[in-house]
Amino acid sequence: MKDLFGKALLDYQNGNYSEDLVTSTNISDEDILPLPYLFRSFSEMPKLEQKALKLSKGKVLDVGCGAGNHALWLQKKGLFVTCIDSSEGAIEVAKARGVINTELKSLLEYTVSPTEKFDTILLLMNGTGIFQELSHVATYLKHLKSLLNSNGQILIDSSDISYMYEDEDGGMWLDLNQGYPGELDYFLSYKGQSENPMKWLYLDFETLKTACITVGLQCEKIMDGEHFDYLVRIY
Repeated sequence: MKDLFGKALLDYQNGNYSEDLVTSTNISDEDILPLPYLFRSFSEMPKLEQKALKLSKGKVLDVGCGAGNHALWLQKKGLFVTCIDSSEGAIEVAKARGVINTELKSLLEYTVSPTEKFDTILLLMNGTGIFQELSHVATYLKHLKSLLNSNGQILIDSSDISYMYEDEDGGMWLDLNQGYPGELDYFLSYKGQSENPMKWLYLDFETLKTACITVGLQCEKIMDGEHFDYLVRIY
């Protein structure tokens, strides 16, 4: 991984903002991801994110923390937050902005002792994306469960993107031979460089709920967003 995401965050943090990130998937055209949005304040966050932060309690693990927006707000509220991210640049920026506890690790690499478990685990901005493929969901959920206190909660958001497969007449053009429709190839570029393609997963609520039940977890929808997205609490 070239860590173009981290490089973009560092550029913005260090006052070298001149271009935005460009993203696309195998079913969507290029889209601009503005760097200022990755440094948003609480008031600029979508309602799903605001709700998740307000529901956070106790000792918090922020998975895929990015520039540390969520952690900074929670720290100000007096919560103990640990941030993890696989992007070296993101961790560097989060530290520079004042996030106290950070670790450069992917989720499956991150382990804790029984006395270090969390009361709240956050996975936001399509938190299910990190699962990559439907076949990996159970593995990730089991690992998240191992990091959670007995009365803890996982707050995660995702989107049902089946609408992207609708034709103009309202019918579906899904190719069932291509696997689950929420499994996408995700492409990112920055300043003329392209990141290695990555897998990114969007899950509809019923599929996520079923996956949770199979690993001994409960899943309840907290709220729907404005565009086919939703926030759930897993416990």
